Amino acid sequence: MARSTGVPHDGYSEHRWKALAGMCVAAGMVWLSFADFGVAVPTISQELDASLPDLQWANNAFSLSTGALVLAAGRLGDVYGRKRMLCVGLLVMGAVSLVAAFVPGVTGMIVGRAVMGVGAALILPATLALIPPMFPPDEQPRAFGAWMAVAWVGQAAGPAVGGVLTGLLGWRSTFWINAPLALVALWLVHRSAEESTDPNASRHIDLPGLFTSALAAFCLLYGCTAGQEEGFDDPVIIALLVGSVVLAALFVLLEKKVKDPLIDLRLFSSRPFCGALAANSVMNIVFAGVSFLLTLYLQQVRGYGPVAAGLLLLPSTVTILLLNPVGGRVSARRGPRLPVVVGVLLLGVGTLVTALIGRDYTYPLLALGLLVLGAGLGLMSIPLSDTAVAGPPEELAGTASGMFKVTSMLGGAFGVAITVAVQQAVESNQAEKKAKAAGLSSSQVNELVNAVTDSDLAAKILASVDQATQAALTAAFREVQAVGAGRAIALSGLLALAAALLLPLLWRRSEPPGPAQPAGPPETPERLEAA
Repeated sequence: MARSTGVPHDGYSEHRWKALAGMCVAAGMVWLSFADFGVAVPTISQELDASLPDLQWANNAFSLSTGALVLAAGRLGDVYGRKRMLCVGLLVMGAVSLVAAFVPGVTGMIVGRAVMGVGAALILPATLALIPPMFPPDEQPRAFGAWMAVAWVGQAAGPAVGGVLTGLLGWRSTFWINAPLALVALWLVHRSAEESTDPNASRHIDLPGLFTSALAAFCLLYGCTAGQEEGFDDPVIIALLVGSVVLAALFVLLEKKVKDPLIDLRLFSSRPFCGALAANSVMNIVFAGVSFLLTLYLQQVRGYGPVAAGLLLLPSTVTILLLNPVGGRVSARRGPRLPVVVGVLLLGVGTLVTALIGRDYTYPLLALGLLVLGAGLGLMSIPLSDTAVAGPPEELAGTASGMFKVTSMLGGAFGVAITVAVQQAVESNQAEKKAKAAGLSSSQVNELVNAVTDSDLAAKILASVDQATQAALTAAFREVQAVGAGRAIALSGLLALAAALLLPLLWRRSEPPGPAQPAGPPETPERLEAA
């Protein structure tokens, strides 16, 4: 159990709701940073003359470092104090955001986003772990519900917020906006939150497990991103992808042997947990990848500015918030598997509807797809968090919730990398077909194929021809990009539908691993912590 210090002996702190406000601002800042960068990518690309893979790295560096470090950061909070780690994370993220906004070049931006992720890794587990010792049991569901609502709003409305900031104040504002948010959260937490630790937590951190898991994720993401430029038949890319598999296998072997592993592998003998983990991974892969592609599509193909592009993606936020409590009620009555499977199914259907933009764009059709996929996300979010520790015994609840945070962040990063890779592969194939059909020479075909995914080369080609040819080439580029985005989004939808069909087979009733534990009420703090 957590130990609190400074809480009045006659009850809970009277400032706990102010502290919760600060913790929600901190969590919202993390999820906003996760989601608001993509809409600024076209603007940054023009200003800094950066390639799309480079900007993918700037986008994914944040989620990669957060996902790789969040389990270890949670352990640090248990040992040295959750409030202390939260304050350190806020200082790191706020300060680095200011620096990263003004460091010249893409490399500085990538490093800055990665270090911001270190701060985010300290923030996320601490904001959740501080709630149980500060709130009485009857208030804890409201507190966790507020946290989850803010997290989803930050993630789903991130493109809209990023678009408004980019359009009104410039893309650098998507970085420095974190500084005032961090200061507000820090002031509220420092004044109102009570420190807590876990006296039973081990001080040992599984460094070999941390390094091998982080390196495996890095190799996978780097291979998927760099492969877009170098080609997936390049020996270095193949070595990176194979290396990620080898490192993942090594990680599993290490976790079986160490005394205090980063991830207790007993978790994976719980089939409900495995099902929930798979659904959470698919949810984040699909939503993050589709959101990133849509922000590019609306600006590069449809010609919207960043403000309009961000606002046009808001419909999913509406149904996420509307269906969020419905999923919890259905889970309490029928169990969590039903709303999760239906939610993944709706996610797939909505994504396939959205994919129709590749053939014939109309905003009502896009809005319909976003509403449907948002309904799926809202329906499954609480049942997924509820299931995170429903299968494993109580002593594994912390690791289980940490795994959910890991799959959320790394799933999102992988979703962006793989969907953009598919989009560019389709674009290259379509461009080659069109160029050959036009009777161009082999060298001209190669030049046009490369121009589809290289904005600098495209600009040089357009500048070298007359206005009529420019208009024709621009229309052809946009058509190819639309087809690529549509097919990549469709593949994401098919992934979600396949997951909806397979989940009932994976997610069966089974005995939890280890000693049996009472199930407890539907909304215990430990179970909600997995959000």
